[in-house]
Amino acid sequence: MSGAAAMSLSEVASEAAVSKALIHYHFRDKDSLLVRLVDRTATEITEREIEALAGQHSPLAVDAIWAWLLGELRRGSLRVLLEVSQYRSAPVQDAARRAASLRRATTTETIKHLFDILELRPRVPPELISEVVVAFVDGLAMDATLGDERATRVAFDVFWLALLNLAE
Repeated sequence: MSGAAAMSLSEVASEAAVSKALIHYHFRDKDSLLVRLVDRTATEITEREIEALAGQHSPLAVDAIWAWLLGELRRGSLRVLLEVSQYRSAPVQDAARRAASLRRATTTETIKHLFDILELRPRVPPELISEVVVAFVDGLAMDATLGDERATRVAFDVFWLALLNLAE
């Protein structure tokens, strides 16, 4: 057993250097703690994604997306979100579905904004492109060999060049 399944509230209290009673004061059980973690992490990730393109009006907007992604990969938030989303309880799975929906919606808006900045029109629906982008980002987040940022940047650049080929 590993990840969220192996975690106990006693371990959380110990790592946080607080009493288990304090953890139980805020969270009635492990499921409620994990739901809160998924909801908060997804919200923070999407807020940072939105901020990445805020005020961008040049072709360098793709670099702003790269900076956002690199920050998320270094932070580990995406990986945590994905790993906790694997925990098999109905409340956590519901939170994981909400998080996935929020991420897809945010990425759809990012795609639309980026294509507008670049004065391009996608030939396929932005919602479909966002599904592919989220899957790509998740793959990078779960890649255990992430230590090579240059290789990750090359993969990112090739991926975005391919996506931009979907434009008119």
